[in-house]
Amino acid sequence: MSEILDPTDLPEDQNENTLHQQTVVSGLYENWFLEYASYVILERAVPAVEDGLKPVQRRILHALKEMDDGRFNKVANVIGQTMQYHPHGDASIGDALTTIGQKNLVFDTQGNWGDIRTGDGAAAPRYIEVRLSKFGNDVIFNPQTTEWQLSYDGRKKEPVTLPVKFPLLLAMGVEGIAVGLSTKILPHNFIELVEASINILKDKPVTLYPDFLTGGYIDVSNYNDGGRGGKARIRAKIEEFDKKTLIIREIPFGTTTTSIKDSIIKANDDGKIKIKKVEDLTSKDVEIHVHLAPGVSPDITIDALYAFTECEVSASPNACVIIKDKPHFVTVTDILRVNTLQTVDLLERELQIRRAELLEKLLYSSLEKIFIENRIYRKIEECETFEAVLETIDKGLKPFKKQFYREITQDDLLRLTEIRIKRISKYDGFKAEELMRRLEQELAEVDDNLANLTRYAINYYRDLLKKYGKGRERKTEIRAFNTISANVVAAANAKLYVDREGGFVGSGLKKDEFVSDCSDIDDIIVFRRDGKCLVTKIQDKTFVGKDIIYCAVFKKNDERKVYNLLYLDGKSGITMAKRFSVTAVTRDREYDLTMGNPKSKVLWFTANDNGEAEVVTINLTAQSTAKIKQFDYNFAEVGIKNRSAQGNILTKYPVRKVSLKSGGVSTLGGVDIWYDEHLGRLNRDERGKYLGNFDNGMSILVVYKDGQYELTNYNLTNRYEPSEIAVLEKFDSERILSAIYYEVNQKSHYVKRFKVETTTQDKKFSFIGDTKGSKLMAVTADRFPRFEIAHQMKDKGPLEKMVLEPEGFIDVRGWKALGAKLPFAKVKEVKLLPPRRNNERDIAENTAITPNLIVVDAETDEPMDDTPETEDNGSEPSAKQLGLFS
Repeated sequence: MSEILDPTDLPEDQNENTLHQQTVVSGLYENWFLEYASYVILERAVPAVEDGLKPVQRRILHALKEMDDGRFNKVANVIGQTMQYHPHGDASIGDALTTIGQKNLVFDTQGNWGDIRTGDGAAAPRYIEVRLSKFGNDVIFNPQTTEWQLSYDGRKKEPVTLPVKFPLLLAMGVEGIAVGLSTKILPHNFIELVEASINILKDKPVTLYPDFLTGGYIDVSNYNDGGRGGKARIRAKIEEFDKKTLIIREIPFGTTTTSIKDSIIKANDDGKIKIKKVEDLTSKDVEIHVHLAPGVSPDITIDALYAFTECEVSASPNACVIIKDKPHFVTVTDILRVNTLQTVDLLERELQIRRAELLEKLLYSSLEKIFIENRIYRKIEECETFEAVLETIDKGLKPFKKQFYREITQDDLLRLTEIRIKRISKYDGFKAEELMRRLEQELAEVDDNLANLTRYAINYYRDLLKKYGKGRERKTEIRAFNTISANVVAAANAKLYVDREGGFVGSGLKKDEFVSDCSDIDDIIVFRRDGKCLVTKIQDKTFVGKDIIYCAVFKKNDERKVYNLLYLDGKSGITMAKRFSVTAVTRDREYDLTMGNPKSKVLWFTANDNGEAEVVTINLTAQSTAKIKQFDYNFAEVGIKNRSAQGNILTKYPVRKVSLKSGGVSTLGGVDIWYDEHLGRLNRDERGKYLGNFDNGMSILVVYKDGQYELTNYNLTNRYEPSEIAVLEKFDSERILSAIYYEVNQKSHYVKRFKVETTTQDKKFSFIGDTKGSKLMAVTADRFPRFEIAHQMKDKGPLEKMVLEPEGFIDVRGWKALGAKLPFAKVKEVKLLPPRRNNERDIAENTAITPNLIVVDAETDEPMDDTPETEDNGSEPSAKQLGLFS
């Protein structure tokens, strides 16, 4: 509270009125802040769960409905109309209106409304036009079920909430920042929302994931049903056009082509990626070309784009909505459930309103019929007063009152007095009966719908899907993302140098010894002569300790990098041998590789990328009492342990010199590789299909659905698009591929068997020819494959099916050969069947495999008899006559 002043303490030039200006401020801040926070939350930033709209959006829709006459309205006029209800400036109304219009759901738009993909803004409100879409009119408005309130100035009525019969909030999404809280609900797919509402009504489980107009990929493994704490990772769709060019076709939600281009340029300037240039060629469709620098891997660059640019972004949903005048944190499924039940309630209210209308129409039709057919109108001709007229009509209706569903009121009698003579004279009882029958049928239908409300609601949703679902299929592909290590994909934008004697490492020591290329986010591992090692982040110049014997870029969790070490224990004088890996460390912490005793020192050290174990020659001092003063030691005899292990005793005698006798081979063997068909990536974590054990020089065979094959290495950074791949396996030069394809020049289908004869890696070869229009129907690397061919012998002949076993039909030929022509006019479809398993005798004796084609009935899938000969009557030859069978 402010201090109460004594009048005698005031200066002489101040009068008594100064005392009245003192104000009590205690509690005002608390009250005003809460009122302001409540206002921002309820009236500006957070949507209501009933219709999914913020107040400004609701007022825009209401104003547009008032203006709606089927024609387009200038946006400037809509803004002006909305300002009668929204007590804020035209800019906020215009922005909200544009945002709704860009979502292509409840508005039909005309003119330049901007582009969410490029970030271009809409034209001025006086140039663009808008009207309610048919969908918006159908699902949002109904004055009979709307609750009304006075506008801010009391001059007009506005809806408290609109009676929306669709999960509009989840379809459009929303983002808002209030005082003390925020909301973010990602947009979802129209069709999936409708189907999910139907599932809720059927008591089936529901799962919803976001969908964006910009397309791209989304990883929803941590989506958490759109609630607080969830996270969605969103990626651009990047294609490898060739080995020198990448094309971005779709972009993540919340980004623009301009922001993505700028982020790519910045990553290149920072040295995170290496590109020649980036071009934004977006017009009707998104198309950003990224031209790679010479010698740069496209696969690694794609990963780097996801790691260092806006080609991958994350969104953290936070579903907060107003329920009963209070903000609540909920999930997407909660919102959909509330909206679905509200839709059922609104449909019930509409049916009840319609039922009441039909009952009233039936009542009045019955009154009119009785009034005219029983000539009650003639009895009122003699009445002298209006009261007598009403009394006479009421008396004439009295015998029929029991058949009405309610009592007859004076208003009903007044309506009868308003019937004109012309209508009475032309009254047709038959037409009146027909009208009443139609009303009764509709009333029975309404009653049936009320009695089966869930069925009626499901049919309502299905009708929405039928009327408005076309063209609203999912645009964002759901897939799992791999975790990209920034250190692995970062471009080598720095160089590592070392000052061994001084004990410095860094990228700024350009006068010292060059070690290797690296990136500015790499970690460096250092080993010293005193048996200490540490890992530190690369900088211009860092002191790590004198007498450095080895430094390199550190790769975390690299189990194949093995260090071979001989060291002298400073306390006992014993020489120890050990092999170890360094997979994970605390940065800038020193680790002792010896027993930790003073004056210990390293006698021999090697770092081996693939676990090689060399053979060294040990020379002891001449003064030692050992009988054998020179001997060989093979590191392969030492097991690989962790860095803290003491090692094995090599000798108790003083060592004079250690020298290399011979380089060793790897003791780790090959690498087991798996292929994750969901991610399209190789891994060593036993996820997906096991490809085999790989050693130096081995390759992976990739056969694509477009009729090309490629040999790749087995680097874990390789990327494969699962939707484009027919075969992916460890390459075996003796493996036989079997394929059926259409050759466009010959206008015929061929079957071929071939071995991969090329050895060049990372180059695609087409085994169906390079002519545009040729098409691969099926391909397999199975040893004894089988294909089911649906075909027609004549152009308009019946559809038949045959099972082809290629190993008995055609010999193995070169990968460029055409193959054997199939004698069919048309091949409709080719399916790959499970392979046939031959017995060991067939394989051992290399016997001919007999059945080539087996005729199958197209309807029953049962084998057909192929033995009867056909007469030579000019018809098409059978498969047997063509020599397709033994």
